[in-house]
Amino acid sequence: MAGGLVGLLDDIAALAKLAAASIDDVGAAAGRASAKAAGVVVDDTAVTPAYVQGLAAERELPIIKRIAIGSLRNKILFILPAALLLSEFVPVLVEIILMFGGSFLAYEGAHKIHHRLVAHDDHDHDVPAAVQGPEAESTTVRGAIRTDFILSAEIMVIALKEVIDEGFLARAIILLVVAVLITVIVYGVVALIVKMDDIGLRMVETGDDRAARVGRMLVTGMPKVLTVLSVVGTAAMLWVGGHILLVGADELGWHGPYDFVHRLEEEVHHIGGIGGVLAWLVNTAVSALIGLVVGYVIVAVVLLVQGRRGAAAH
Repeated sequence: MAGGLVGLLDDIAALAKLAAASIDDVGAAAGRASAKAAGVVVDDTAVTPAYVQGLAAERELPIIKRIAIGSLRNKILFILPAALLLSEFVPVLVEIILMFGGSFLAYEGAHKIHHRLVAHDDHDHDVPAAVQGPEAESTTVRGAIRTDFILSAEIMVIALKEVIDEGFLARAIILLVVAVLITVIVYGVVALIVKMDDIGLRMVETGDDRAARVGRMLVTGMPKVLTVLSVVGTAAMLWVGGHILLVGADELGWHGPYDFVHRLEEEVHHIGGIGGVLAWLVNTAVSALIGLVVGYVIVAVVLLVQGRRGAAAH
C-alpha cells in the first residue's frame, strides 16, 4: 500500500513537472508571438491617444477603459475563434490572410506619409466628443473599437503564425495569453500617456522645485512623445507589412524576392563584430521599402477610385 502511494506521489510529481514545463513553453511561445506583433502594437499605442484628445480630464480614463474592454472582446470573442478554426482546418488561409493584413499595414503607413505630405485639414475643425455630449462620446468609442478590430486581427494572426505548429489547445492558450497581454500593455501605456500631463501639473503644484521641474518637463514633453510614437508607429507598419509580404510570398512559392534579400544579408553578415546587426538592418530596410512601395500603390488605387466616384457623383 505504501509502495503504491509512493508510486502515485511520484506520478503526481512527474505530472506537475510536465505541467510546469508546459506552462514555461506556453509562456515562452506567448512571449515570442507577442514580440513578432510588436510593430503593430506600437502603432496601436500611437493611434489610440488621438481618440481622447480634447476630452475633459475626468472622461479620459473611463473612455480608454471602454475601448480596452471592446478591444479584448474583439480579440477573444471574434478573432481568436476564427483564427483557431482557420489554422486547424485551412492553414494556408492563415498565410493569405496575413498577407492581406501586411498589405493593409503597408497601406496605412503609406497613407499616413501621404497625408503628412499633402497636409489635408479635413479633421482640424472637429468638435471634441466632450463638447458634443455622451452620444458623440459613444460614437467615438465605437469608432476606436472598429479601428482596433483591424489592428487586433493583425496582431493575433501574426502571433498565430509564430505558433501555428503547436497543438490546438496550446495554440488557444497562447493566443489567449497574447490577447490579454497585448491589451493590458497597449491600453496601460495609453492611459499613462494621456494622464502624464495631469501628473506633471500636480507635480508643479506641489511647491517642490525639483518636482516642479520634472512636472514641467512632463507637460511640455508629452506632445513630443506622441509625435515620436506616431513616427515610430508609421515606420513599424511599413517594416512589419513589408516583411510579412516578403516572407509570405516565399512561403506561397514566389522565392525570388526573399532569396534576393537573403543574398544581401549574406554580403554583410561576415563583417566582424557588426555583421549580425548589419544583416538585420538590411532586411529591415528592404522590408520597409517593400512596404512603402506596396502601400503607395494601394494609396494610388484608393485615391483613383475615390476620384472616379466623386466625379460620377457630380
